[in-house]
Amino acid sequence: MNLQSDDFELFGLPRKFAQERSQIDARWKELQREAHPDRFAAQGAAAQRVAMQWSVRINEAYQRLKDPLKRAAYLCELNGAPVRAEDNTAMPTAFLMQQMEWRESLEDARSEGELDALDDEVMAAKKRMLAECARLLDEAGDAAAAVQQVRALMFVARFAQDVERRRDQLGQ
Repeated sequence: MNLQSDDFELFGLPRKFAQERSQIDARWKELQREAHPDRFAAQGAAAQRVAMQWSVRINEAYQRLKDPLKRAAYLCELNGAPVRAEDNTAMPTAFLMQQMEWRESLEDARSEGELDALDDEVMAAKKRMLAECARLLDEAGDAAAAVQQVRALMFVARFAQDVERRRDQLGQ
């Protein structure tokens, strides 16, 4: 194992968006077993510290690889197209209009059923956007275009959290 390897190399996975979650999980468990500090107890404190560094590195990679949004952003970055969400917030007008409609629906929602319908709509949009990320990254090789999808997905993920918070408010 090489600390400088990218996450895909570290996990022995192809550098692509489409991944099987079960394969990522299984590889994570394998790597954690290999790098567990207890396996190096007889080799002294220095070996255990190195094992701990590996364990942290493996966990960081796992967090990026298991989450489709983080994986897409990471692939964009690896392919020379960083997302830069903190300073690049421009979005297409149609997307912004959709966000406004969703926000209004969320504010107007007074029942679990209304929230369920909104949540279904948001999850369907997320699924379409993830499929588009897969197409752009794995088929078209267009990381720059995938950045736009990743940024939009970040908005959608935050909105989905807002729906859950609203659901909690209704439940009180």
